[in-house]
Amino acid sequence: MPVLTAASSFAELSLTALLGYGVVFLGLILLMIVVTIVGKIFTAGEKKTAPAAKAQEAPAPAPEAPAAPGTAGQLKLHNVEPKTAAMLMAIVANKLGKPLNELRFISIKEVE
Repeated sequence: MPVLTAASSFAELSLTALLGYGVVFLGLILLMIVVTIVGKIFTAGEKKTAPAAKAQEAPAPAPEAPAAPGTAGQLKLHNVEPKTAAMLMAIVANKLGKPLNELRFISIKEVE
């Protein structure tokens, strides 16, 4: 490899830079190939053991929670998007610990 001095030409400097970039990208490509191969080896090992483990550990389905009867009625929105109103109603129901259809929202207005 040539020694770079102050008198080096632009062509020599460009060639040195391109060779440096090439070595770095070649190293990155090789690293990517190694990581991909190792990942496929590990996922192939998991696929072989997964069906046997799933057969032994078949969890029982969770019982569904009964839905509360009723309706919330009509709701008037004043300068509020429906998505924002739905999020606010869900937050209030969560904080109160009650199902949403047991609460009655009459109107939602944005305070400016």
